[in-house]
Amino acid sequence: MSVDTMSSEGLRDAMVDELVADHAAKGLMMRPEVEAALRAVPRDLYTPGVPVKQAYRSDTAVITKRHGDETVSSVSAPWLIAEMLGQAADALDGSLTGRHVLEIGSGGYNASLLRELVGPSGSVTSVDIDPEVTERAVACLAAAGYGDVTVVCADAEQPIGPSRRFDLMIVTAGAWDIPPAWIAQLSEGGVLVVPLRTFGMTRSWALRRVGDRLVSQSQRLCGFVAMQGAGAHEVRYVDIAEGVHLRLDEGQQVSPEAVGGLLSQPREQVWAGVSLAPRTVLADLDLWLAARLADEVDQVVVLSAQQEAVDADLVTPAWRFGTPAALHEGTFFYRSALRWADDLFDLGAFAHGPNAAAAAGRMVAHMRAWVDAGTPSPVVHVLPAQTPDGDLPAGTVLDKRHSRLVLTFTPA
Repeated sequence: MSVDTMSSEGLRDAMVDELVADHAAKGLMMRPEVEAALRAVPRDLYTPGVPVKQAYRSDTAVITKRHGDETVSSVSAPWLIAEMLGQAADALDGSLTGRHVLEIGSGGYNASLLRELVGPSGSVTSVDIDPEVTERAVACLAAAGYGDVTVVCADAEQPIGPSRRFDLMIVTAGAWDIPPAWIAQLSEGGVLVVPLRTFGMTRSWALRRVGDRLVSQSQRLCGFVAMQGAGAHEVRYVDIAEGVHLRLDEGQQVSPEAVGGLLSQPREQVWAGVSLAPRTVLADLDLWLAARLADEVDQVVVLSAQQEAVDADLVTPAWRFGTPAALHEGTFFYRSALRWADDLFDLGAFAHGPNAAAAAGRMVAHMRAWVDAGTPSPVVHVLPAQTPDGDLPAGTVLDKRHSRLVLTFTPA
Protein backbone atom coordinates (compact mmCIF):
# COMPACT_ATOMS: atom_id res chain seq x y z
CA MET A 1 0.00 0.00 0.00
CA SER A 2 1.36 3.43 -0.91
CA VAL A 3 1.54 6.34 1.53
CA ASP A 4 -1.13 8.13 -0.53
CA THR A 5 -3.68 5.36 0.08
CA MET A 6 -2.89 4.59 3.74
CA SER A 7 -5.44 5.24 6.46
CA SER A 8 -4.58 7.60 9.30
CA GLU A 9 -3.94 4.54 11.48
CA GLY A 10 -1.58 3.12 8.86
CA LEU A 11 0.25 6.41 8.54
CA ARG A 12 0.55 6.62 12.32
CA ASP A 13 2.06 3.14 12.56
CA ALA A 14 4.44 3.90 9.68
CA MET A 15 5.52 7.11 11.46
CA VAL A 16 6.23 5.23 14.68
CA ASP A 17 8.10 2.48 12.84
CA GLU A 18 10.30 5.18 11.32
CA LEU A 19 10.88 6.79 14.73
CA VAL A 20 11.89 3.46 16.28
CA ALA A 21 14.34 2.84 13.43
CA ASP A 22 15.71 6.39 13.76
CA HIS A 23 16.29 5.88 17.49
CA ALA A 24 18.16 2.65 16.77
CA ALA A 25 20.33 4.38 14.16
CA LYS A 26 21.34 6.92 16.83
CA GLY A 27 22.22 4.17 19.27
CA LEU A 28 19.08 4.86 21.35
CA MET A 29 16.16 2.63 22.24
CA MET A 30 12.65 4.02 22.29
CA ARG A 31 10.91 3.17 25.55
CA PRO A 32 8.03 0.72 24.92
CA GLU A 33 5.51 2.90 26.74
CA VAL A 34 6.46 5.93 24.61
CA GLU A 35 6.07 3.84 21.46
CA ALA A 36 2.65 2.63 22.66
CA ALA A 37 1.50 6.21 23.35
CA LEU A 38 2.62 7.35 19.90
CA ARG A 39 0.66 4.50 18.33
CA ALA A 40 -2.43 5.32 20.40
CA VAL A 41 -2.82 9.09 19.90
CA PRO A 42 -4.28 10.33 16.57
CA ARG A 43 -1.88 13.16 15.69
CA ASP A 44 -4.01 14.26 12.72
CA LEU A 45 -6.77 15.42 15.11
CA TYR A 46 -4.33 18.05 16.44
CA THR A 47 -3.49 19.39 12.96
CA PRO A 48 -6.89 20.27 11.43
CA GLY A 49 -6.67 21.68 7.95
CA VAL A 50 -3.35 19.93 7.30
CA PRO A 51 -3.19 16.91 4.95
CA VAL A 52 -3.12 13.70 7.00
CA LYS A 53 0.05 12.55 5.24
CA GLN A 54 1.81 15.75 6.34
CA ALA A 55 0.59 15.37 9.94
CA TYR A 56 2.36 12.02 10.17
CA ARG A 57 5.75 13.07 8.84
CA SER A 58 8.16 12.01 11.55
CA ASP A 59 10.68 14.79 10.94
CA THR A 60 8.47 17.86 10.59
CA ALA A 61 6.66 20.23 12.94
CA VAL A 62 3.24 21.49 11.87
CA ILE A 63 2.96 25.27 12.20
CA THR A 64 -0.36 26.29 13.73
CA LYS A 65 0.09 30.05 14.17
CA ARG A 66 2.30 32.81 12.77
CA HIS A 67 2.84 36.50 13.42
CA GLY A 68 4.04 37.69 10.02
CA ASP A 69 7.01 35.49 9.15
CA GLU A 70 7.53 34.39 12.75
CA THR A 71 6.25 31.03 13.94
CA VAL A 72 4.65 31.44 17.38
CA SER A 73 2.94 28.06 17.79
CA SER A 74 3.36 24.62 16.30
CA VAL A 75 2.78 20.92 16.88
CA SER A 76 6.35 19.73 17.41
CA ALA A 77 8.03 17.19 15.17
CA PRO A 78 7.33 13.61 16.32
CA TRP A 79 11.02 12.67 16.53
CA LEU A 80 11.67 15.47 19.00
CA ILE A 81 8.56 14.74 21.06
CA ALA A 82 9.58 11.09 21.29
CA GLU A 83 13.11 11.97 22.43
CA MET A 84 11.91 14.44 25.07
CA LEU A 85 9.36 11.97 26.46
CA GLY A 86 12.11 9.38 26.61
CA GLN A 87 14.36 11.86 28.45
CA ALA A 88 11.56 12.47 30.97
CA ALA A 89 10.93 8.78 31.61
CA ASP A 90 14.64 7.95 31.89
CA ALA A 91 15.21 10.77 34.39
CA LEU A 92 12.23 9.65 36.48
CA ASP A 93 13.60 6.15 37.04
CA GLY A 94 12.00 4.70 33.96
CA SER A 95 8.30 5.37 34.46
CA LEU A 96 5.79 8.20 34.17
CA THR A 97 2.92 6.13 35.56
CA GLY A 98 1.05 8.01 38.29
CA ARG A 99 3.07 11.19 37.80
CA HIS A 100 1.60 14.68 37.92
CA VAL A 101 2.79 16.67 34.91
CA LEU A 102 2.82 20.34 33.92
CA GLU A 103 3.32 21.06 30.23
CA ILE A 104 4.41 24.64 29.40
CA GLY A 105 3.48 25.49 25.84
CA SER A 106 0.20 23.97 24.76
CA GLY A 107 -1.05 22.42 21.58
CA GLY A 108 -2.76 19.27 22.74
CA TYR A 109 -0.83 16.49 21.04
CA ASN A 110 2.05 16.26 23.51
CA ALA A 111 -0.40 16.60 26.42
CA SER A 112 -2.40 13.63 25.16
CA LEU A 113 0.76 11.54 24.86
CA LEU A 114 1.61 12.46 28.44
CA ARG A 115 -1.92 11.52 29.49
CA GLU A 116 -1.39 8.06 28.01
CA LEU A 117 1.94 7.76 29.83
CA VAL A 118 0.81 8.85 33.32
CA GLY A 119 -2.26 6.62 33.31
CA PRO A 120 -5.46 6.96 35.38
CA SER A 121 -3.61 7.70 38.63
CA GLY A 122 -1.63 10.60 37.14
CA SER A 123 -2.62 14.03 35.83
CA VAL A 124 -1.64 16.44 33.07
CA THR A 125 -1.97 20.23 33.15
CA SER A 126 -1.10 22.19 30.02
CA VAL A 127 -0.52 25.96 30.09
CA ASP A 128 -0.03 28.53 27.34
CA ILE A 129 0.03 32.32 27.30
CA ASP A 130 -2.04 32.59 24.08
CA PRO A 131 -5.83 32.18 24.44
CA GLU A 132 -6.14 31.14 20.77
CA VAL A 133 -3.70 28.32 21.41
CA THR A 134 -5.42 27.11 24.59
CA GLU A 135 -8.88 27.26 22.99
CA ARG A 136 -7.60 25.23 20.07
CA ALA A 137 -5.92 22.74 22.41
CA VAL A 138 -9.12 22.24 24.41
CA ALA A 139 -11.09 21.55 21.23
CA CYS A 140 -8.50 19.13 19.83
CA LEU A 141 -8.12 17.26 23.13
CA ALA A 142 -11.88 16.85 23.38
CA ALA A 143 -12.12 15.59 19.79
CA ALA A 144 -9.40 13.01 20.50
CA GLY A 145 -10.97 11.86 23.76
CA TYR A 146 -8.58 13.51 26.24
CA GLY A 147 -10.96 15.95 27.88
CA ASP A 148 -9.48 15.19 31.31
CA VAL A 149 -6.33 17.19 30.50
CA THR A 150 -6.49 20.53 32.35
CA VAL A 151 -5.72 23.46 30.05
CA VAL A 152 -4.81 26.85 31.55
CA CYS A 153 -4.30 30.20 29.80
CA ALA A 154 -1.55 32.02 31.73
CA ASP A 155 2.06 33.17 31.59
CA ALA A 156 4.01 30.23 33.02
CA GLU A 157 6.73 32.59 34.26
CA GLN A 158 4.46 32.78 37.33
CA PRO A 159 3.24 29.79 39.40
CA ILE A 160 0.29 27.82 38.02
CA GLY A 161 -1.74 27.35 41.19
CA PRO A 162 0.68 28.35 43.97
CA SER A 163 0.07 25.21 46.01
CA ARG A 164 0.58 22.76 43.13
CA ARG A 165 3.67 20.56 42.87
CA PHE A 166 4.55 18.50 39.83
CA ASP A 167 6.73 15.41 39.38
CA LEU A 168 7.50 16.42 35.81
CA MET A 169 7.48 19.74 33.98
CA ILE A 170 8.04 19.64 30.25
CA VAL A 171 8.54 22.86 28.28
CA THR A 172 7.73 23.01 24.57
CA ALA A 173 9.03 26.51 23.84
CA GLY A 174 12.60 27.73 23.63
CA ALA A 175 13.75 29.19 26.98
CA TRP A 176 16.70 31.44 27.81
CA ASP A 177 16.44 31.12 31.60
CA ILE A 178 14.83 29.04 34.36
CA PRO A 179 12.36 31.20 36.33
CA PRO A 180 12.08 30.56 40.09
CA ALA A 181 8.45 29.47 39.70
CA TRP A 182 9.51 26.40 37.73
CA ILE A 183 11.82 25.15 40.44
CA ALA A 184 9.35 26.05 43.19
CA GLN A 185 6.59 23.99 41.54
CA LEU A 186 8.82 20.97 41.00
CA SER A 187 8.78 18.21 43.60
CA GLU A 188 12.08 17.28 45.23
CA GLY A 189 13.66 14.78 42.85
CA GLY A 190 11.24 15.90 40.13
CA VAL A 191 12.36 16.55 36.57
CA LEU A 192 12.19 19.58 34.29
CA VAL A 193 12.65 18.91 30.57
CA VAL A 194 13.32 22.22 28.84
CA PRO A 195 14.80 23.48 25.55
CA LEU A 196 17.34 25.85 27.11
CA ARG A 197 19.61 28.20 25.20
CA THR A 198 23.28 28.23 26.19
CA PHE A 199 25.87 30.14 24.14
CA GLY A 200 23.14 30.71 21.53
CA MET A 201 22.61 26.95 21.06
CA THR A 202 19.46 25.18 22.24
CA ARG A 203 19.43 21.74 23.83
CA SER A 204 16.59 19.82 25.45
CA TRP A 205 17.91 19.30 28.99
CA ALA A 206 16.36 16.84 31.44
CA LEU A 207 17.08 18.51 34.81
CA ARG A 208 16.46 16.88 38.19
CA ARG A 209 15.72 19.01 41.24
CA VAL A 210 18.14 18.62 44.15
CA GLY A 211 17.23 21.14 46.84
CA ASP A 212 17.34 24.64 45.38
CA ARG A 213 19.22 23.60 42.24
CA LEU A 214 18.79 21.49 39.12
CA VAL A 215 21.31 19.06 37.63
CA SER A 216 21.01 17.68 34.10
CA GLN A 217 20.57 13.96 33.48
CA SER A 218 20.63 14.10 29.67
CA GLN A 219 20.47 16.52 26.75
CA ARG A 220 19.45 16.42 23.10
CA LEU A 221 19.96 18.80 20.19
CA CYS A 222 16.67 20.55 19.38
CA GLY A 223 14.95 23.70 18.17
CA PHE A 224 11.67 25.31 19.29
CA VAL A 225 9.60 28.42 18.79
CA ALA A 226 10.68 31.11 21.25
CA MET A 227 9.17 31.63 24.68
CA GLN A 228 6.65 34.47 24.92
CA GLY A 229 5.65 36.67 27.83
CA ALA A 230 7.88 37.71 30.73
CA GLY A 231 10.37 34.95 29.95
CA ALA A 232 10.98 36.04 26.35
CA HIS A 233 14.57 36.94 25.41
CA GLU A 234 15.67 38.17 22.05
CA VAL A 235 17.66 36.14 19.55
CA ARG A 236 18.93 38.32 16.72
CA TYR A 237 20.26 37.38 13.31
CA VAL A 238 22.84 39.64 11.66
CA ASP A 239 23.56 39.26 7.94
CA ILE A 240 27.30 39.42 7.29
CA ALA A 241 27.15 38.37 3.61
CA GLU A 242 24.55 37.18 1.14
CA GLY A 243 23.03 34.11 2.78
CA VAL A 244 25.47 34.15 5.74
CA HIS A 245 24.23 35.03 9.23
CA LEU A 246 25.43 35.30 12.79
CA ARG A 247 22.99 34.32 15.56
CA LEU A 248 23.54 36.58 18.55
CA ASP A 249 22.47 35.79 22.08
CA GLU A 250 21.07 38.27 24.58
CA GLY A 251 22.98 41.58 24.59
CA GLN A 252 25.61 40.65 21.99
CA GLN A 253 26.62 43.29 19.44
CA VAL A 254 28.76 42.91 16.30
CA SER A 255 29.45 45.06 13.26
CA PRO A 256 28.10 43.11 10.26
CA GLU A 257 30.23 45.20 7.88
CA ALA A 258 33.41 44.44 9.83
CA VAL A 259 32.77 40.70 10.06
CA GLY A 260 31.55 40.54 6.48
CA GLY A 261 34.74 42.27 5.37
CA LEU A 262 36.78 39.51 7.00
CA LEU A 263 35.15 36.90 4.73
CA SER A 264 36.78 38.56 1.72
CA GLN A 265 40.23 37.97 3.20
CA PRO A 266 42.11 34.74 2.49
CA ARG A 267 41.15 31.99 4.88
CA GLU A 268 43.26 29.47 6.71
CA GLN A 269 42.21 25.93 7.57
CA VAL A 270 43.71 23.73 10.26
CA TRP A 271 42.87 20.06 10.84
CA ALA A 272 42.85 18.27 14.18
CA GLY A 273 44.36 15.07 12.81
CA VAL A 274 41.85 12.79 14.54
CA SER A 275 39.80 9.83 13.29
CA LEU A 276 36.29 9.70 14.71
CA ALA A 277 33.40 7.30 14.15
CA PRO A 278 30.14 8.49 12.53
CA ARG A 279 28.16 8.16 15.77
CA THR A 280 30.35 10.70 17.59
CA VAL A 281 27.98 13.32 19.07
CA LEU A 282 29.33 16.55 17.62
CA ALA A 283 26.59 18.59 19.30
CA ASP A 284 28.53 17.87 22.51
CA LEU A 285 31.70 19.19 20.88
CA ASP A 286 29.95 22.43 19.95
CA LEU A 287 29.10 23.17 23.58
CA TRP A 288 32.64 22.20 24.61
CA LEU A 289 34.08 24.67 22.11
CA ALA A 290 31.75 27.47 23.21
CA ALA A 291 32.55 26.87 26.88
CA ARG A 292 36.31 26.67 26.36
CA LEU A 293 36.47 29.69 24.08
CA ALA A 294 34.16 31.87 26.20
CA ASP A 295 36.96 33.07 28.49
CA GLU A 296 39.57 33.36 25.72
CA VAL A 297 37.96 35.35 22.92
CA ASP A 298 36.06 38.59 22.45
CA GLN A 299 32.77 36.87 21.55
CA VAL A 300 31.37 33.40 20.90
CA VAL A 301 28.58 33.48 18.30
CA VAL A 302 26.70 31.01 16.10
CA LEU A 303 27.22 30.91 12.34
CA SER A 304 24.43 29.85 9.99
CA ALA A 305 24.23 29.92 6.21
CA GLN A 306 21.90 29.31 3.29
CA GLN A 307 22.82 26.40 1.02
CA GLU A 308 23.57 28.84 -1.81
CA ALA A 309 26.27 30.54 0.31
CA VAL A 310 27.84 27.17 1.10
CA ASP A 311 27.75 26.14 -2.57
CA ALA A 312 29.42 29.45 -3.47
CA ASP A 313 32.17 28.68 -0.91
CA LEU A 314 31.55 31.88 1.05
CA VAL A 315 31.64 29.80 4.22
CA THR A 316 31.95 26.06 4.87
CA PRO A 317 30.50 25.49 8.34
CA ALA A 318 30.23 22.09 9.98
CA TRP A 319 26.45 22.46 10.11
CA ARG A 320 24.86 25.27 8.16
CA PHE A 321 21.94 25.63 10.58
CA GLY A 322 24.19 26.57 13.50
CA THR A 323 27.93 26.15 14.01
CA PRO A 324 29.97 27.65 16.87
CA ALA A 325 32.13 30.57 15.78
CA ALA A 326 34.24 33.20 17.50
CA LEU A 327 35.50 36.74 17.05
CA HIS A 328 38.85 37.72 18.51
CA GLU A 329 41.25 40.56 17.77
CA GLY A 330 39.82 41.21 14.32
CA THR A 331 39.72 37.55 13.28
CA PHE A 332 36.64 35.39 12.61
CA PHE A 333 36.83 31.61 12.93
CA TYR A 334 34.48 28.62 13.06
CA ARG A 335 34.26 24.84 13.03
CA SER A 336 34.47 23.66 9.43
CA ALA A 337 32.88 20.83 7.51
CA LEU A 338 34.31 17.39 8.21
CA ARG A 339 37.03 15.61 6.25
CA TRP A 340 36.19 11.96 5.62
CA ALA A 341 38.56 9.05 5.02
CA ASP A 342 36.86 5.69 4.58
CA ASP A 343 34.30 5.51 7.43
CA LEU A 344 36.06 7.94 9.80
CA PHE A 345 36.24 11.73 9.88
CA ASP A 346 38.58 14.50 10.97
CA LEU A 347 37.69 17.84 12.58
CA GLY A 348 38.85 21.22 11.36
CA ALA A 349 38.46 24.99 11.60
CA PHE A 350 38.45 27.89 9.15
CA ALA A 351 39.60 31.40 10.05
CA HIS A 352 39.61 34.78 8.28
CA GLY A 353 41.65 37.78 9.35
CA PRO A 354 45.12 38.92 10.37
CA ASN A 355 45.68 36.09 12.85
CA ALA A 356 43.82 33.40 10.89
CA ALA A 357 46.25 30.50 11.29
CA ALA A 358 46.61 31.04 15.04
CA ALA A 359 42.85 31.42 15.51
CA ALA A 360 42.05 28.23 13.59
CA GLY A 361 44.78 26.47 15.55
CA ARG A 362 43.26 27.67 18.84
CA MET A 363 39.89 26.14 17.98
CA VAL A 364 41.46 22.91 16.73
CA ALA A 365 43.48 22.59 19.96
CA HIS A 366 40.19 22.55 21.88
CA MET A 367 38.85 19.91 19.49
CA ARG A 368 41.86 17.69 20.17
CA ALA A 369 41.42 18.24 23.92
CA TRP A 370 37.79 17.07 23.63
CA VAL A 371 38.84 13.91 21.82
CA ASP A 372 41.69 13.28 24.28
CA ALA A 373 39.23 13.67 27.18
CA GLY A 374 37.04 10.88 25.77
CA THR A 375 34.51 13.04 23.84
CA PRO A 376 32.79 14.12 27.09
CA SER A 377 29.13 15.08 27.28
CA PRO A 378 27.93 18.37 28.81
CA VAL A 379 26.23 18.57 32.19
CA VAL A 380 24.47 21.76 33.25
CA HIS A 381 23.89 22.85 36.85
CA VAL A 382 21.19 25.48 37.45
CA LEU A 383 21.58 27.48 40.67
CA PRO A 384 19.79 30.58 42.02
CA ALA A 385 21.09 33.91 40.73
CA GLN A 386 22.31 34.94 44.20
CA THR A 387 24.56 31.87 44.62
CA PRO A 388 28.11 33.01 45.58
CA ASP A 389 30.98 32.03 43.30
CA GLY A 390 32.45 29.87 46.04
CA ASP A 391 29.32 27.68 46.10
CA LEU A 392 29.37 26.97 42.36
CA PRO A 393 30.73 23.71 40.96
CA ALA A 394 33.88 24.02 38.85
CA GLY A 395 32.98 24.81 35.26
CA THR A 396 32.02 27.55 32.81
CA VAL A 397 29.52 29.99 34.34
CA LEU A 398 26.67 31.63 32.42
CA ASP A 399 24.80 34.27 34.37
CA LYS A 400 21.14 34.68 33.48
CA ARG A 401 18.44 36.87 35.00
CA HIS A 402 17.08 34.31 37.48
CA SER A 403 19.82 31.72 37.61
CA ARG A 404 23.49 30.89 37.28
CA LEU A 405 24.24 28.07 34.87
CA VAL A 406 27.46 26.09 35.24
CA LEU A 407 28.50 23.89 32.33
CA THR A 408 30.73 20.90 33.11
CA PHE A 409 31.68 17.83 31.08
CA THR A 410 31.79 14.12 31.87
CA PRO A 411 33.31 11.36 29.68
CA ALA A 412 30.79 9.81 27.30
